[in-house]
Amino acid sequence: MATKAASSPTPGDEAVLRLRGAGLSFGERVLWSGLDLDVHVGEFIAVLGANGSGKSSLLKAILGQVRLSAGTAEFLGQPIRRGNRRIGYVPQQKLADDGVPLRAQDLVGLGVDGHRWGIPLPSRRRRATVDALIRDVHAERYRRAPLAMLSGGEQQRLRIGQALAGEPRLLLCDEPLLSLDLAYQATVSELVDASRRSHQLGVLFVTHDINPVLGFVDRVLYIAGGQVRLGTPEQVMRTDVLSELYGAPVDVLRTHGRIVIVGAPDSHPTHHHGHGEVSDDTGTEATTEAARP
Repeated sequence: MATKAASSPTPGDEAVLRLRGAGLSFGERVLWSGLDLDVHVGEFIAVLGANGSGKSSLLKAILGQVRLSAGTAEFLGQPIRRGNRRIGYVPQQKLADDGVPLRAQDLVGLGVDGHRWGIPLPSRRRRATVDALIRDVHAERYRRAPLAMLSGGEQQRLRIGQALAGEPRLLLCDEPLLSLDLAYQATVSELVDASRRSHQLGVLFVTHDINPVLGFVDRVLYIAGGQVRLGTPEQVMRTDVLSELYGAPVDVLRTHGRIVIVGAPDSHPTHHHGHGEVSDDTGTEATTEAARP
C-alpha cells in the first residue's frame, strides 16, 4: 500500500535521502511496502511503530546492510552503498563493559579513524578534530574518564560525537533513548536537534515514544501492519490514522503537552522462514506511552 502523506513544509529543499516504492520483506512476511520518503537537509523525522514492525530494518536498508525487496533508495543522488561515511549512525544505548580499556575521547576518536586500517598515529589535525567533536557534544568534563565509568546518557553523548566524525549529511538514530532516564532522554534529544541544525543534517530518529522529541520533530513516519503513514505529528498521531494502520481501535490522547497511545499492540509476531526466525528490532519496547502519575 502506498504511503499516505500530506504535503508539509520541510526545513530545506535538498533531499539527502530519497526512497521510492521501497519495501522490505522476509519470506512471506512484509515488514513495510510502498514507502516514498524524502529526507531533507535539516529535517528531523521520528520513526515510530510496534516492536518488530521494521523500524531498525529501515535503517539497515539505508546503511546498505540489507537489500530492499522492492523500490529504490538513493543517498545524495547515488544508489545506497554500504560503508558510506556521510551517513552517521547512533545505536541503542549499551553500557560499555568494565574490561573495555577505552577513555571517553577514545570512543569519539574511533569515529575519526573508522575509515583507516591499523593503529591511528597521533597528529595535530586528529587531536583538533576529536577536540571539536567533544565540544560539540559537551563532553569536555569527562573526556579522559574510563568509558565504563560513565552513565548511559554520557556514553550516548559520545556516540553522537562519534557519528558526527565522518561529517555526515544524514544521521540515523536507532532507539538512542532506550534505557535512559527522563533527564538524559531530554538531553540526548536536544543534542541531536542541535547537531542537525548546526551541521545541516537530515535525521531519522527511531523511537518507541515520541514525547521526548515531540518539540523537535518535523514529520513522523509510522510503521505498523506492513503499512506506513507519513506526515506531521498532527497528521499522523491521530486516533483514526493509527486505528486504520493497526486494523483495531486505538485511542490517541493529548494531555499536558504529551501524546498517549492507548490500545496499540506492542509487537508483531515473529515469523519463521527458510533458515530460521526473523526478528527486526532488538530489545523490549512498547508503542504505547506508559501512563505516568
